Amino acid sequence: MGDDTDFLLGEGPSSGISVTLTAGTVQAIRERVGKHGVSAYLERAAQRQIERDNLDELIADFDKVHGQADPEAVAAKLTGPAPEAAA
Repeated sequence: MGDDTDFLLGEGPSSGISVTLTAGTVQAIRERVGKHGVSAYLERAAQRQIERDNLDELIADFDKVHGQADPEAVAAKLTGPAPEAAA
């Protein structure tokens, strides 16, 4: 596989790499997915982290242009409207 080929996140052929993790992290992953599910688990985790990093960059760019969002307004959008008090 040449380094000049571009693939979208999660696409393309598999490629092996060496990764160093703490023993506790490896143990927790194996307990969750079994011995043979580690690669798939780490693939999904890496994809989610890249998506989060991309979102953080978009938010930072938005903040530069429009100013920082009101934390209370953001929290309200994330959690939905507050439940009405019982009458």
